[in-house]
Amino acid sequence: MPVRRFRPLVVGRPQDFPPIGRWDGDFADQRVGSPIGEHKEIIVRRARSLRLIVGLTAAAVALAACGNSSTGTATSTSTTSSAAATTEASGSAGAGGCATASAGATGSMSAMSSESTTSSAVVSAATGGTPLNVGLAFDTGGRGDGTFNDSAASGADKAKTGLGVTVTELEANSDDDRVPNLNTLSQNKNNPIIAVGFLWTDTVAAAAAANPDLTYAIIDSVVDEPNVKSLVFAEEQGSFLVGAAAALKSTTCKIGFIGGQEGSLIKRFEAGYRAGAKAVAPDIKIDSQYLGAEGDNAAWNSPDKAKEIAKNWYSGGTDIIYSAAGGSGSGTIDAATEATAAGTQKWAIGVDSDQYLLATPDQQKVILTSMIKRVDEAVYQTIEQVQAGDTAGGTKLFDLSTNGVGYSTSGGYLDDVVPQLEAYKKMIVDGEITVPTDPAKV
Repeated sequence: MPVRRFRPLVVGRPQDFPPIGRWDGDFADQRVGSPIGEHKEIIVRRARSLRLIVGLTAAAVALAACGNSSTGTATSTSTTSSAAATTEASGSAGAGGCATASAGATGSMSAMSSESTTSSAVVSAATGGTPLNVGLAFDTGGRGDGTFNDSAASGADKAKTGLGVTVTELEANSDDDRVPNLNTLSQNKNNPIIAVGFLWTDTVAAAAAANPDLTYAIIDSVVDEPNVKSLVFAEEQGSFLVGAAAALKSTTCKIGFIGGQEGSLIKRFEAGYRAGAKAVAPDIKIDSQYLGAEGDNAAWNSPDKAKEIAKNWYSGGTDIIYSAAGGSGSGTIDAATEATAAGTQKWAIGVDSDQYLLATPDQQKVILTSMIKRVDEAVYQTIEQVQAGDTAGGTKLFDLSTNGVGYSTSGGYLDDVVPQLEAYKKMIVDGEITVPTDPAKV
């Protein structure tokens, strides 16, 4: 998804963030002072007081050619692992993988929990006792898609519990639903109104211009209106880390990427994934395929198509596939589950949400990790800010430096390589690695 700036397109009458909670670190205010234009070129360079102590040696060793290792099983729920702990890798999901790295972790890490809540009593006192009636405009797939929309729904649910707000939800089953849905929420004076996905860009621009008394927010796009909060993510950075994980865990040195729409947004996922894998194993083979051209909304909800691609790749020796394709990604998980049940361990990498937590026990055996995109926190923080009286527009970047993107470790399959991944993360945050956003340049 391209991050774009749009002037208002008026069509009838449709109608920054303080740090909260923790992940494996605090969110920090990253409001960009001027519109960011092409989000794909943003690299956050933040000086840190401590230099990298552990992981650099492992990252260097990981540049070695493909190697073989035994496959084991890890089933523990991840908690916290220090990147400063280095042990011999053993017994965990093909440890050693495509690179001959030997760094491991003595613990495990759950990087995906942020449960800071605020009592309704405190919120009511701060807002004069008037809770908000939030509008949430889902993209195609809606609540229950297991990825992007569900992450937004999780943030709204957290706001209902922690901030005492009510939420009205509408789903766009097709592009024709976008204007009517925002019209309904705007006419009902829902405030704020949060649109999930870049396909809402023109509609949000029009609605915000027609309703300056309301506050809007949009995920994955930039709308240049004073009452629109634009919430964007460095998907390539999180994808770099799961790409590195794939190379570290692969035993065949063949991995894959399945994208939804073939546009600049999903190409950022692919570019980061390729860059991370090649940072570990430069000669690794990476297949990629998209489910539809840009604008083909069926690409987000075609699990059968994704499953067929994944089955073919798995039978050809690919052992890990990362899907950034909305609800279509469930097809990849199904293909990995079936192949593993037939006797050969295969892995799927989820996206947006920690898909391990949403999976069946059999599916959990094949979900290596997920690239986490904290849409939930973006939604929650937007509601919290408006509740506190901050209705101004602006652009907010969620990246590795704010833990706005990252990777999950549920299941414990990455426990032995967390130190390497944390080392790469630090190098990205410190500006030592610039993650590409165009797969053609990897």
